Amino acid sequence: MTAFCIIAAAVLFVPSFPAFEQEEDNVYEVRLNGEAVGLTEHPEEAEELLAQARAAAVSDSDGMVFTETELELEGQSMLFGRLDGQDTIRENMQRVLESSVLDTLQRAYTVKINEYTVNLRSSDEVLSLLNTCLDEYDTEDEYTVELNVDPGRELNVLTASIRRTEEVAADDVSEGAGLGAFFEEVFAQIEPAAAQDFEDLDYGLVELEFADTVEVVEAYLMEEELTPLEEAVEQVMNEQAKEEIYEVQPGDTLSEIALEHSLPMEDLIAINPSLEDENSTIRAGEDLIITVPEPELSIIHRELVYEEENYNAPVEYVDVDEWYTNQQETIQEPSEGHRKVAAVKTYRNDQEVSEEIVLEEVDFEAVPRIVRRGTRVPPTFIKPISGGVLTSSYGRRNAPTAGASTNHQGTDWATPVGTAVVASSGGTVTRAGWASGYGYVVYIQHEGGRETRYAHLSRVLVSVGEQVEQGERIALSGNTGRSTGPHLHFEIRINGVAVNAVDYLE
Repeated sequence: MTAFCIIAAAVLFVPSFPAFEQEEDNVYEVRLNGEAVGLTEHPEEAEELLAQARAAAVSDSDGMVFTETELELEGQSMLFGRLDGQDTIRENMQRVLESSVLDTLQRAYTVKINEYTVNLRSSDEVLSLLNTCLDEYDTEDEYTVELNVDPGRELNVLTASIRRTEEVAADDVSEGAGLGAFFEEVFAQIEPAAAQDFEDLDYGLVELEFADTVEVVEAYLMEEELTPLEEAVEQVMNEQAKEEIYEVQPGDTLSEIALEHSLPMEDLIAINPSLEDENSTIRAGEDLIITVPEPELSIIHRELVYEEENYNAPVEYVDVDEWYTNQQETIQEPSEGHRKVAAVKTYRNDQEVSEEIVLEEVDFEAVPRIVRRGTRVPPTFIKPISGGVLTSSYGRRNAPTAGASTNHQGTDWATPVGTAVVASSGGTVTRAGWASGYGYVVYIQHEGGRETRYAHLSRVLVSVGEQVEQGERIALSGNTGRSTGPHLHFEIRINGVAVNAVDYLE
């Protein structure tokens, strides 16, 4: 009865309540790559948990791992339910990431030597490669390679240097000591030659360095992009033919240059456009291209050596201002001397490149060669027309027309009438006009008894006594005189004697 009265009173006197309505989202389902990994009421934690899961997933890898990571949050409204803890969500994320690996890049080191590059698996392999290159010259293992951070580079670039092994083992040496101090000590020992005996010197290897810049960059690469160490060593140490420039020295011949550099004569001619054949003229100071067998990484090594040798004194020159530079005369023949020397010889790989004598004892002096040589630069000659077809060379020929010489003293180029003719070299006009069989001509006198002649012209543009510069227009080509067609006849004469003009043209 009491219960009935209370219910009746509630119906009659207590206010009514609206129907229950669902609240806003208060929990979130976390999905990674489409798979549910947990339920949380703090969605902002999902990104942080994903970062932690990523770190845990790659903790056992030294490479760079690529995985799918599509994170989704789906809100829900829940009155009652069980939420997942952070550890559970993170572990579920790690499991999904490990099953979603797309690819893995290996941590590697790219070694760059000039234009050559090779990728190795570790810094230990890099050091092994570079130290192997030293072994041929460092038989006592006195030196080792170090990798140093280059502070002047934006990227994390390492450079390779060579130090004495004993210095690397004693890193507590005060700043300013090290390799430089060691060599100062070595050369201080051998510098005062007058106070030293040959027996006091410590002969052998005194310095090692790389002849090429070696840079090492850390990278992440595919497994197939890495080179096995043994193969990398073979590539770096294998000799390749590389081009270098050789400056022709006084007295050099093509055959001697080819022999000295172990280069077949036909190869030397082929790589030098200035050479036509083995009889081509070369001059001191001229540059020739030669090929030298070299490994990808060259080593500079300096050694203190003792020698007893015959030697030649340097050539002594007496300058003659009235002579041209291509004129010279030996006025004293040389003879060898004999001496004992201690010298620091510098080698690039196996080829000696320089020598510095630090102690010398001469048994008898060498007598130098004494040469008189000219100092004046001889005039150069250029082709007097642009284009043209060579129709008759210098020398013996069948006369093209009655009355023409069978000993052709010039060079003929067929060219249309009116082609511009320029001075082959600067000089003074000595003739400008008609010259019988030559038709209209221009003669120009140059230094050193040299003269150029231009014949069969249609028009003369200069006069006798006029000074002309090389390349200045002096006439127009034609077909005058004893001629078989429009062309230019060109001669170079030295002391009145015609020579083959083609040999003198630049």
